[in-house]
Amino acid sequence: MTAARSGPAFSVHDIPFSAYGSWFDISPVVAEKTYAEDLHLVSHQNGMHGVLRLVPLAPTGGERAETRVEATPGLLTWTDGQGHVELAYEAPDTVRLRGSGLDFGVLAAAPTLTPFSGTYFYDDPVANAHVFTSYETGRRYRVTLLSGALAEPTGSQALGSADRGVTVTAPADGCWEIAIEELDAARPPYAPSAPFDAVVASARAAFADFVDAVAPWRSDATPAAELAAYVVWSATVAAKGLVTRPGVLMSKHWMDKVWSWDHCFNALALAEGSPELARDQFHLPFDHQDESGALPDSVTHSEVLYNFVKPPIHGWAFGHLRRTLPTPPDRTELTQVYERLERWTGFWLTARRAPGADLPHYQHGNDSGWDNATTFDAERVVVTADLAAFLVLQLHELVSLARELDDQDAAERWTRTAEEIQTALLDQLWTGDRFVARSARTGDTWSSAGLLDLMPIALGEHLPGDVAGTLADHIKAHLTPYGLATELPTSPHYLADGYWRGPIWAPATVLVEDGLRRAGHERLADDISARFRALCETHGFAENFDALTGTGLRDRAYTWTASSYLLLARAHHLREEARTGEAVV
Repeated sequence: MTAARSGPAFSVHDIPFSAYGSWFDISPVVAEKTYAEDLHLVSHQNGMHGVLRLVPLAPTGGERAETRVEATPGLLTWTDGQGHVELAYEAPDTVRLRGSGLDFGVLAAAPTLTPFSGTYFYDDPVANAHVFTSYETGRRYRVTLLSGALAEPTGSQALGSADRGVTVTAPADGCWEIAIEELDAARPPYAPSAPFDAVVASARAAFADFVDAVAPWRSDATPAAELAAYVVWSATVAAKGLVTRPGVLMSKHWMDKVWSWDHCFNALALAEGSPELARDQFHLPFDHQDESGALPDSVTHSEVLYNFVKPPIHGWAFGHLRRTLPTPPDRTELTQVYERLERWTGFWLTARRAPGADLPHYQHGNDSGWDNATTFDAERVVVTADLAAFLVLQLHELVSLARELDDQDAAERWTRTAEEIQTALLDQLWTGDRFVARSARTGDTWSSAGLLDLMPIALGEHLPGDVAGTLADHIKAHLTPYGLATELPTSPHYLADGYWRGPIWAPATVLVEDGLRRAGHERLADDISARFRALCETHGFAENFDALTGTGLRDRAYTWTASSYLLLARAHHLREEARTGEAVV
């Protein structure tokens, strides 16, 4: 067996086993909310596809062995009373497997091959290996025997419906070993780069270096920091296809995309310890900015979607990003960011402002990122307060950038626009007690019991004190023991697993916490931070959480949740460090 584990243990039912840069993972999750009996090699090229089924087998009889699966960063293990199988990443596109006391099947997950779907399987005489070719991913998966023996392959060159795959076995008291690669059309025959134990050690070291960089402040007071870092590290893919830079997917479960606001939270969590990767996260959607200045809704390996957009939090995000980066952005980078934010802001001020309107509008809840929030129940083409607030913050960042770039005329222009938008926000949507939403066509207004209506708190110090205080009071009503419910639990529209109609979400938490703190409501901000951190430490890094029980919901390995934990934990650590230092002095 390999030496004692390194890093936090986790369940592969919740978090896929993968490695930085890889486009595949090892997991039983093969589709949205779909769990297979066996672990699969699941590729995220050309979509999410379970390509290979990985099956531990009894050495006598060849029956499926009932094993316990254990995972830590760097090593995945199947064990039973008779033996074990270990798996580690040798490279982003290659895993090594070693076993003793158990045989092992590597089988095509798709049972049927058609001219347009499924997996073809054959023995490659050039590489002396067995190859699966997947129509779904457009890639090949090559299995090379390093030690032990292969039983007679099943389904080699078979067409139509057939079992396809290989079984590796070992002599009594011996070990077997194989390598599995994901590749394009061809490459030289596989040759191991190092012994198996060295592969494991290297994989562990790679993650250790990452967590030391992004969370050097971690301690017993932040018990989920290493696992949060693993969720982010393991969901990072190499630049490939339409992903123009190394990218942190939202998950290597079914939410395997980069959405155009989620990426901001990952960038912020990475800023101090992995600044280049942080910059890549911020810029990746901007690489696909269209002629109107709009960002895509999402980017993944083989598609870029423009049918919706996401809210303009990017000025807010870049302001925080550049204050956190260890080396401030140079003039070239500031110029690029300025131009990109200018075009993105222009989109909202032109394409999303109706003739004569002062404020921009969303065309659907999806544009806000809060897809089905109750704010959008009355209508979907809606002027909302959160949008105006985020745009004001983005305009303030443009002012700051223009000044740094010595463009005083632009700075004055953006200052006037920010003042005009904020004035319209308060004059047209603030009732004296709450913000309302307004139909972009009829002008009708309404309010909801949703947290979205309170998101102008993100303006922080820019809000009048009485407005910030009133919003803070309303925000307190959304606090459950676990954090901020996105719909008041007393609302008739509250749903425990209602997506944005009740569950706790990381981005709302971070934006509200930051705005409250900048508005001077630090005690409430501290409380929100503490509850969310405790939630993650108990229930993990799910896409969202039941607001009344804390149970993780939907995709259970979501990077913006992990990144938000890292952001809040680091900020809390720094505040405690400053407080302790002041007390000592």
